[in-house]
Amino acid sequence: MHNQTFLKMNKVILVLPFLILSSLFVNAQKEQNGIRASLNLSNLYVDEVDDENTKPGFAVGVYFRKGLSDQISIQPEINYSLKGSQINYDGFFSGTGKYRYNLSYVEIPVLANIHLGESLYLSAGPYVASLIAVKVKDVNGDGTVNNVEEYDRDDFNTFDYGVAAGVGFDFTGGTAGVRYNYGLVDVAPNGNGLDNGKNSVLQFFIGFEF
Repeated sequence: MHNQTFLKMNKVILVLPFLILSSLFVNAQKEQNGIRASLNLSNLYVDEVDDENTKPGFAVGVYFRKGLSDQISIQPEINYSLKGSQINYDGFFSGTGKYRYNLSYVEIPVLANIHLGESLYLSAGPYVASLIAVKVKDVNGDGTVNNVEEYDRDDFNTFDYGVAAGVGFDFTGGTAGVRYNYGLVDVAPNGNGLDNGKNSVLQFFIGFEF
């Protein structure tokens, strides 16, 4: 019964952003559409985030902003986002290096923006994401890549959701800021070297209107 309820909740959370997207397109007024990119500093947390395991990545996508009033706007996005973590190792035979877990997602956040004047704004809202690939790089201490292995995505949770919040500012023709994504789903419930961690991503983003 618990699993059925959890699955129903997942379906509702997954469908909700698409319904909001549809309503925005139907009632489009004062649209601001653009492309965006971000530097991702990602990690996987259990009880707390270990900064030593932070891995750089990126995100690219499009955003759609609609003003509901002078102070509030809704901003759904569709992004490709590279998340994950890294695990350092130091062995007598293996030497020093790190395993980089690269988790590729298609991610849809739906954010509410509160505008504090002409440029500054605060953002918060949910996101849903679908895992499309998992690759692990074995990297030596000198930066040499020993091996790249692709994992079966079915061994991981292919559905993720969480919350996002941040601050940004608008400039002529675009926007920029900082955002934090906090995942609520175990990435690898069966372990796979990731200790049942959840996604944690700090983003530094910039976007340009088109």
